[in-house]
Amino acid sequence: MTTPRPAAELSADEARRIALRAQGFLGTPDRKAGVRGVLRHLGAVQLDTISVLARSHELIPFARLGAVGRKTVEHAYWHGAHAFEYWSHAACILPIEEWPHFAFRRRAYRNRPHWNHALPEGTYDQVLKQLRAEGPLTATDLGGAKKTSEWWDWSGTKVAVERALMYGEVVCVERRGWKRVYDLAERAVPTALLHDELDDAECLRRLVLLAGQSLGVGTRADIADYHRLKGEQVDAVIADSGLVPVTVEGWGKPAWADPAAVETAPRGRHRTTLLSPFDSLIWERARTERIFGFTHRLEAYVPKPKRVHGYFAMPVLSGGRLVGRVDPAREGRTLVARQVTLDGPKAVPAVAQALLEAATWVDCTDVRVERVDAPELREQLAGEIARTLA
Repeated sequence: MTTPRPAAELSADEARRIALRAQGFLGTPDRKAGVRGVLRHLGAVQLDTISVLARSHELIPFARLGAVGRKTVEHAYWHGAHAFEYWSHAACILPIEEWPHFAFRRRAYRNRPHWNHALPEGTYDQVLKQLRAEGPLTATDLGGAKKTSEWWDWSGTKVAVERALMYGEVVCVERRGWKRVYDLAERAVPTALLHDELDDAECLRRLVLLAGQSLGVGTRADIADYHRLKGEQVDAVIADSGLVPVTVEGWGKPAWADPAAVETAPRGRHRTTLLSPFDSLIWERARTERIFGFTHRLEAYVPKPKRVHGYFAMPVLSGGRLVGRVDPAREGRTLVARQVTLDGPKAVPAVAQALLEAATWVDCTDVRVERVDAPELREQLAGEIARTLA
């Protein structure tokens, strides 16, 4: 692909601030639009099974809006046909208006020649029949999700309903106790959106544009990763997507930007907050290193003796920089900072502020600091927290 002449040259700092604004961390939070506004702004909110302070999809609006009620978060996602769950960056909550633009992926699943799980004959039709008569239902309601206790050993019913979800005949309308609740797409998706009429190119143009707007500025790889597109899919449509080519100091690769993002300088108040490792600001490690000079790895699946920063280390954002990490836990009404990494003494007030806000949000009345990578800063951090709690 021949890259057109860049429309703008951005410094590394300008690119960082554009990215922060695009992700909702720079400027006045849109509290009126609330959680649904955050979802539409980001285009995708990743789901994950891990719950420490809260599940990741709850942490995303908290990081941008502050201590919005957790019940409010769940209601905003799942009630009123505003969102659906589907495969995007990973399993994600997506704005319902984007249903037509995932037609290319649904078609690809329907044409997929090989699957890891065998589908017993007749089970698919039986699941759809049961959902039509009784839905919405969980896999348990449909007859059970597993043949054995092994996580991968799905029952025929589970295979069928997940296949139907991929095909778009079934929609996950809610997570209940972390179980998917399934219903027929014809009931769950508004009639005006319930179609696969858009061809692949139109779907891809839309998702590339959305990724560019949600990132503010990104390389080809950044844009492809946002909704897990292939590089060649991005190449085929990016020139007609509405994004503009730019160069960014130090990136060493061509980049593309939302034209509105480069027209006005990003200004405003920075959020100070803990970030889920699955937050779209940082979910791509190479981009996080390029923009923030910060290397982060989720260590939940790393053997405990090999962990460096902790099970669910959450980066701390402050002043538009990543200034540390906190591996949190809860003991009763105490938020425990099991392990803290600080980018020097100047990071102490920011980390204290982030911990205190998170504690309030999850209804903790105390914060305890255990290990700090620089032991001489532990007393300073604990003292900062204690003064605020006093």
